[in-house]
Amino acid sequence: MRIDLNADVGEGGEQDAALFAAGISSANVACGAHAGDDVSIAACCALAKRHGVALGAHPGHADREGFGRRECALAPDAARLLLREQLRRLAAGAFAEGLRVAHVKPHGALYHQANRDAGLASILAEVAAGECAGAALVGPPDGALRQAAAQAGLRFIAEGFIDRAYLSDGALVPRSEPGAILTDDAQAIAQALRLAAAGRVDTLCVHGDNPDALRLLRAARAALATAGFRIAAPV
Repeated sequence: MRIDLNADVGEGGEQDAALFAAGISSANVACGAHAGDDVSIAACCALAKRHGVALGAHPGHADREGFGRRECALAPDAARLLLREQLRRLAAGAFAEGLRVAHVKPHGALYHQANRDAGLASILAEVAAGECAGAALVGPPDGALRQAAAQAGLRFIAEGFIDRAYLSDGALVPRSEPGAILTDDAQAIAQALRLAAAGRVDTLCVHGDNPDALRLLRAARAALATAGFRIAAPV
C-alpha cells in the first residue's frame, strides 16, 4: 500500500514550489531542451533537497516552441547527444545540492516515441545508466521502456497519470481530443485510487504546466492517504 506521487517541474510553471510543499515524493526536472535552464534546474534541486523529494531528470526533444510534445525523428548518435547533455546538466545541479539523480523520465513526445521504439528506448536506458549511476527508468507499465530497462539492468518505475484521461485500451487520450486533460477533483481522485489499487503502477503523475495540478494533487493525495496508501518515493 505504497504509492509515489510525482510532478513534472522546471518547465516555467508558477506552481513548482507549491507542488514540492504539497507533498510530491518525486520530481521530474526539465533539463533545458523542451523547457528549463540552469536557474530553474538549480531552483528545483534546492526544493528537492528542502522537502526530501527524490530528484529525477525529465529530458525531452529540443523543441521549445512545441514544448517537446511534437514527435521528432532522431538518429541514434543525435539521440545520445541530446540525452547526455540534458542528464549532465541536471546531474551538475544535483551535485551542487549534494543530491543524486534517482530516476530518468522522458518528456512528452520522447516518452511516447521511446515506449514504441525499442532502439530509442535502448539508447535512453544506455545513457541513463552511463550518466546517472543507479537511476531508475520511468515509463508506462508496458512497452519498450520497460523492456529496455530490464535489458540494461535498470530498475523500472511504472507510471500512471492523475490528470490525463485514458482510453479503454489503457492508452492516454490524445491531447488534441476533448477531455484529454482532467480538471475535476472527483475524476482525478477516482482515477488515482483506481490506478493505485490495481497495482500496475508505482508512481502517479501530475503535470506542472496544468493550471489545476496543485489542486488535483492535494485532492488525490488526501484520498490516497485516507484509503491507506503511504506516499513515498520508490526504493
